Amino acid sequence: MAEQMATGDPPGLEAFAPSNATPRSPRGGRTRDALVTAARQVFARDGFVGARITDITAAAGVATGSFYTYFQTKEQIFAAVIADLNEEMLHPDAPAGNSDPIAAIEAANRAYVRSYRRNAGLMAALDQVSSVNEELARIRAERARAFTERSARGIRRLQRRGLADPALDPELAAVALTSMVSRTIHAVHQLGVEADDDVLTSTLTRLWANALGLTGAARPSSLPPDGEHEQAGRPAAPAPSRGRRSG
Repeated sequence: MAEQMATGDPPGLEAFAPSNATPRSPRGGRTRDALVTAARQVFARDGFVGARITDITAAAGVATGSFYTYFQTKEQIFAAVIADLNEEMLHPDAPAGNSDPIAAIEAANRAYVRSYRRNAGLMAALDQVSSVNEELARIRAERARAFTERSARGIRRLQRRGLADPALDPELAAVALTSMVSRTIHAVHQLGVEADDDVLTSTLTRLWANALGLTGAARPSSLPPDGEHEQAGRPAAPAPSRGRRSG
């Protein structure tokens, strides 16, 4: 099949339609899973435009013809990869049950920062294709909406507990804060801004806590004491020297 993105022509919406081919046997399920796993690696390495179906089947160790048993297009398997990615990043491996709100925010931010770093190549591929395709842009918007709705629920819980600023609109605050997190992490991994995971996590956590007006909770554990903070993974600039008083 022709790979439209390679020619510069964006694929139509039907190209990204979910595959309806359900494996009929355990072996078929394993083959499909192998193709999606291989596609994830190839898209992360080569981007969407550079990835080829033959590269995916070679990485999966299956014949090229087997690809079309489960997927009709490269776009379709990319949509399957992104569905798995969304599930992983929306439900990261973060500890639950923390009663301290700042500690809970820090744990969630750290899990997301680590997940994004592991999947930075795929996130770049998603940026690449969603900018020219309406269906992938819709999938991306749904992903952002899921993150925002989860955050809004958390903000409302904190307001009910009397811990967060009650004057804040939880939905709008969630949009602002999740946008801040996603764009900052994007800048680090896609635009070359320098920051290690600890500094990135602690900075995002402090901004969250300050924006919500959280008080009486623990300081982010990864945040250095005042005066010892490292900006973007580098030592902070020394304080300007004071001039001498004239006699």
